[in-house]
Amino acid sequence: MKFLYKVVDKNKVIRGKIEAENKEKVIEYLKLKNLIIVEIEPQKRPLSQLSQSVFSKVSFTDIVDLTRQLAIMLNAGLTIMDCLDIIKKQVSKPALLKIIHQIDEDVRAGNSLSSALTKYRHLFSNLYISLIKSGEASGKLDQILLRLADTLEKQREFRGKIKGALIYPIIVIVAMLTVMFIMITFVIPQLLNLYKDFNIVLPITTQILILVSSFFQKFWLFVLGITFVVFVLIKNYLKTKQGKKFFDANILKLPAVGKVVKMAALVDTTRTFAILIGSGVSILDALDIVIETSSNAVYQEAFAKIYKKIEKGQSLGKALDEEEIFPPILVQMATVGEQTGHLDETLMRISKYFEMESELAVKTMTTLIEPAILLFLGLGVGFLVVSVITPIYQLTSSFK
Repeated sequence: MKFLYKVVDKNKVIRGKIEAENKEKVIEYLKLKNLIIVEIEPQKRPLSQLSQSVFSKVSFTDIVDLTRQLAIMLNAGLTIMDCLDIIKKQVSKPALLKIIHQIDEDVRAGNSLSSALTKYRHLFSNLYISLIKSGEASGKLDQILLRLADTLEKQREFRGKIKGALIYPIIVIVAMLTVMFIMITFVIPQLLNLYKDFNIVLPITTQILILVSSFFQKFWLFVLGITFVVFVLIKNYLKTKQGKKFFDANILKLPAVGKVVKMAALVDTTRTFAILIGSGVSILDALDIVIETSSNAVYQEAFAKIYKKIEKGQSLGKALDEEEIFPPILVQMATVGEQTGHLDETLMRISKYFEMESELAVKTMTTLIEPAILLFLGLGVGFLVVSVITPIYQLTSSFK
């Protein structure tokens, strides 16, 4: 971070610029130079730099591509330092290039790749770092990176399918609410003012529309403000442990949507578990990582209970069977995997099964959402049309 400073040196004012971690570091540096500090403030970045920093953030896709590149080059016989040198020449995104430079420096200084990645836990998950550490210990880093790259690409593909399925309904809903707000607040009042000059009994739908429209016309700024405040409060509540658990537990109960969330959670957890077990990680360590990487609080809690049971000597299949949220097929496959000694293979097979189920669930959800939106839109438009047209019909009838 860059700071602008103004100091006095021998009755002379000096202005300058310095880069430091924080303001305290700048003060410490200037005092060592025996300078009298007048002013220190962070340098404001121009709009072009701000926009560049926003658009140059490292994305999940960047991590997936980086993992695939490392896997291919390591399997070709290159060293990790050679791989990083080549990647540095190919990467064009400043934020990612800076991270790769730092990782390269740490590796050349004698640190392991896994320890270098721990500085960027916001980009590399505990699963990612644990697998890299396991690969370094076993000497099979190239194979583990290939498996990790496959897993990340499947996650990206699945996320893309979910986003693709939801983007149309979200756009339609947002557009519909925006149009309704504009109509009720600014357009409908102009039409309804025509009825005030006529001595007719307005239909109940028109009276409701007049009340709602009048309220929105007078207090639309207040409504927007309240909506924003409620949105922020809900968002902050969902960030808490209690709020996240409440949301995750109830979303699983929703028709269509609940099954998608459930299948997505099962795909992630079983695939993660399978990769960790297959890479030589113990069941308890694997469960610990699954608990941390699971995005749903309900499944996190269930796996935490399973961890304690296995720690006491219970089998994985038996522990899974005692938790109601896990389907019988997962319990059976885990039991078979433990008995045959191929737990990683059976878990990978069941993850593929859940993946197919999740794709079907997504298709079912989109099939149900689209007509539901159209029905809701039709009811809304129908209500507006009836409320506005019915009085006009009554007026024309009375003139006859």
